[in-house]
Amino acid sequence: MTMSPHISLITLGVADVQAAAAFYERLGLKRSAMSQDAVVFFDLGGTALGLFGWESLAEDANVSHEGSGFRGVTLAWNQPDQASVDAAIEKFIAAGATLAKPAEKVFWGGYSGYVKDPDGHLWEIAHNPFAPLRDNGAMELAPPAEEA
Repeated sequence: MTMSPHISLITLGVADVQAAAAFYERLGLKRSAMSQDAVVFFDLGGTALGLFGWESLAEDANVSHEGSGFRGVTLAWNQPDQASVDAAIEKFIAAGATLAKPAEKVFWGGYSGYVKDPDGHLWEIAHNPFAPLRDNGAMELAPPAEEA
């Protein structure tokens, strides 16, 4: 069996599943019929986003639920241009996110800013002129070096 690398589900530990779900619904995501009181799923067009209780998720992974601050992970929502970055950041803030870093031109040649969802998960909202977006919103990356 050949294993194809892909991320099928991103699960965020949240303080209140239903409140977190309401935040993402305000961004326009649609709750899957598979959702339950304890876990909510959203289809992100090839990857699913799951929301699960913070302590329950830690228990499921057999790790401590204590800790806060930077978690070593950011989620990114790439946009087709700079104006779309600004609009997406405003949409996040209107839905209940807080601004972590205003959008600006960045050292690698793109334009990005950061917001935090109500549970503190960092979302980078970015335009990367070197990785155009496919029709489904996925990044178009260059093929591996050996195939280029």
